[in-house]
Order: sequence, then C-alpha cells, then structure tokens
Amino acid sequence: MQKIRKFFSDYRLLLGSVPSVTVCLFVLSVFAMNLLANKSIDLNVDWLALDCGIIVSWVAFLCMDILTKHFGPKAATLISVFAIAVNLLFCLVMYIAGLIGGTWGAFYDYGELAVVNDALDGTFKGTWYVVLGSTVAFVVSAVVNNFTNWGIGKAFHARPDGIGAYICRTYVSTAIGQFVDNLTFALLVSHFFFGWTIVQCLTCAATGMVAELLCEAIFSPLGYAICKRWKAEGVGSAYLNKINIKEQV
Repeated sequence: MQKIRKFFSDYRLLLGSVPSVTVCLFVLSVFAMNLLANKSIDLNVDWLALDCGIIVSWVAFLCMDILTKHFGPKAATLISVFAIAVNLLFCLVMYIAGLIGGTWGAFYDYGELAVVNDALDGTFKGTWYVVLGSTVAFVVSAVVNNFTNWGIGKAFHARPDGIGAYICRTYVSTAIGQFVDNLTFALLVSHFFFGWTIVQCLTCAATGMVAELLCEAIFSPLGYAICKRWKAEGVGSAYLNKINIKEQV
C-alpha cells in the first residue's frame, strides 16, 4: 500500500511538473490521430495503404522525445499512459453523444439524408476494434520509442546534451517507434477488419514511418530548443530531485 501511495504521489508531482502546453498538445495529438485513423487515404495503389492518423501522430512522438530527454523514459511513458486514458475518456463521451438522438450539420447539407447522420454517428462513436487497436499500438510504440531514445542517449558520453546526440536519439527512436505503431495498428485492425494484405500493412508501416519522420525532422530543432530551455529554467526540478532520476541523459 505504501508503494502504491508513493507511486501516485510521484505521478501527481510529474503531471504538475510537465508544462501544461506540452501535455495539452500531447493529449490532443493522441486523440486526433486515433480519430483520424478511421479514414484511409486513397492512393490508387494496390500495395500501399495509409490512414489520416499520420497527419498528427508525429506530434505525439515529438512530445515523447522531449519528455524522455528531460524527465527520462519512465516519466515519458507515464505521461503517454495519461494521454491514452484521457483519449479513452473522450472516446466514451463521443460514444454517448453518438447515442443521443439528433442531427449533424452535414445531415442538412446533403438533402437530409438519414444515412449521412447515421454515418457520422458511427464515425464519432467509433468501433471497439479501432479504439482497442489504436490504444494497444500507441502504448507499445510509446514504450519502444521512449526507452530506445534513452538507450541511444546513454551512448553519448562526451556531449549528451549536444544537437548531434539529440538528432540521433530522436530520429532513430522515432523511426522505430513509428514503424511499431503503424505496423501494430495495421495488423490488429486494418488486416483483420479492413481487408489489408500483409504487404499493405508493411508498406503502410514503412511509408508512414518515413512521412512522420520527415515531419519530426522539420520540427526537431524546436524540440531541441525546448529541451535546452527546460534545463536552463529548471523545469520539473521538484520531480527530478524527489526521484533522483538516473535514466536521464
């Protein structure tokens, strides 16, 4: 019982130590990418398939890389679990909203077609396999990304806070984490419920990884600048001092 109380005490301190803007962006990106995963992208290529979740999923990985660099992989994973919990809560809210009788704006735009209203209700309510698949995929990829990032960072003994170390740890971990995320979701959901082939699952994972890695590369200087500013300003010092974090690089 004492360990449980200490865990939640540290958890509350962590949530209070991470800047609110970062947590907000992280939670919103997780929610948005899981909602957008319901829509596939029409590429007119049989062997390639993507979903719209790739538009924002890189934001979540950018946040995780920043959190891992400053707070360590365990803390970044705990924040990831928090984001997933909030996402599931809002999925429940949207499911309840979909059950409530009423009409969406698009219902009138398309000549009051009932099928449009039903389709929107179905989309926003979500389906159990999409919610389950996206949750499992993100949790697995978060663990992989965060601890890969930390492990690579440990190899840079001379200049652990240099731009070279940051680029290496974020690019490699993001590539691996994104591939795991995309492939896990594709195998759990797209393969069994959308009829994707194994080749499509693999190409989706690889192509999505490249697309999201490019987005991460564009914004990685921002991530590095945030890490430097957090360290200079002593962000989260209360949490870091309390747990005497050893995995931080």
